[in-house]
Amino acid sequence: MTLESTLAAIRPADAGAAAAARDLQTRLTKPAGSLGDLEELSIRLAGLAGVCPPPMPEPATVAVFAGDHGVHAQGVTPWPQEVTGQMVANFLAGGAVVNAFARQAGAGVLVVDVGVAAPTVEGANLLAANVRRGTADMTEEAAMTVAEARAAIEVGIGVAEAQAAAGVRCLLTGDMGIANTTPAAALIAAFTGADPAEVTGRGTGVDDDTLAHKVSVVAAALRRHAPDPAQPLATLAAVGGLEHAALAGFILGAAAHRLPVVVDGVIAASAALVAAALAPDAVDAMVAGHRSAEPGATVALAHLGLTPLIDLGMRLGEGSGAVLAQPIVAAAVRVLHDVATFDAAGVSEK
Repeated sequence: MTLESTLAAIRPADAGAAAAARDLQTRLTKPAGSLGDLEELSIRLAGLAGVCPPPMPEPATVAVFAGDHGVHAQGVTPWPQEVTGQMVANFLAGGAVVNAFARQAGAGVLVVDVGVAAPTVEGANLLAANVRRGTADMTEEAAMTVAEARAAIEVGIGVAEAQAAAGVRCLLTGDMGIANTTPAAALIAAFTGADPAEVTGRGTGVDDDTLAHKVSVVAAALRRHAPDPAQPLATLAAVGGLEHAALAGFILGAAAHRLPVVVDGVIAASAALVAAALAPDAVDAMVAGHRSAEPGATVALAHLGLTPLIDLGMRLGEGSGAVLAQPIVAAAVRVLHDVATFDAAGVSEK
C-alpha cells in the first residue's frame, strides 16, 4: 500500500462496538471499574476492531526498525555508530534483550534495515529495505529528503501489511539506532511545541555535560529548519530518522488494518506523533506499552492522550517495553471473552 492509500483506509473507532464492550464490562462478575485502565483498553480495542469482544491480540510480532544518524557526528552519544549494525547482528542471533522478552511472551521478532550505515548481515528474520545509508546531520541540512521520508514510511506500511496478511493480530514497535534519541527529541519538540530541554533525555546514559550539549544540538536543528507540525512529512524529513519514519508507517499500517499496535519508548512515541499528524484516527490503534524514562516519551504520550500500561523506569528501546506489555493487552481482551456475566454465573449483583 502507498502512503495515500493507507491514509484513506484509516477510519475512526466503531462507537457501537465500543459501547457494547462498555456495557459488557458492567455485567461481568466483578465490581464495575475494578480493572481500571484495562477496562478502558478493552473498550478501545473493541472500537478498533468494530466488534465486541474484539479478536485476541495474538500472535504478536515486534518489528525492530534500524537506522543510523548523521547527527552522531555532533557528539550526542559516546557509543560508536558501528554499534547499530552490530546490534542488528545480535538481534538476528537472538542475543538481545528484546529477543529474550519475545521468547518469554511468545512473540515473533522481525528486524528491518531501513537505514543502517554499514551493510547488515543476512538472516532469516531480516528484511533488507535500506532507503539510504543513514541520515544527514540535521544541524547542517535536512536529515533526509521528503521522498526518502516517504519511502521509509512505506517500508513500515509494507511490514504491517505483510504481518497482517500472515495472521499476526498485534504489532509491536521496536527500534535500533545509535544517536536516535536526538532526532526523537527534535520530533517531539516540533509536534508538541515543548522546549528541547523538556524532551531531551540521557539516551544511553550520557553525563550532564553531554546532555546539555545534546539539548543545544536539538535546539540548533529546530532553529535551522523551523519545522511546521502542520507539514508532517517535511518535519519528519528535516529532523527525523529513517527508523522513525518506518515506525510511523508501521503504526499507520496497523491502523489501516484495524490491528492494535503497541508503542514502545521514546523513539516509537515520536513516530506515533508523526502518524497522528498524518492520520488523527490512527491514535485509536495505538496502545502505550510503557512509560520510558526518557522525558520526551511522557510528553509525547500526553499529547496523544495515551496512558502507558507499565512504568518500570526502562529506557532500553529495541521494543522491550512493547513486548513486556503485550500479554497485558491480551489479558484485557481475554476478560471480555472468558469472564462470565452475573446472570450466566448466577452471582448476585449489589
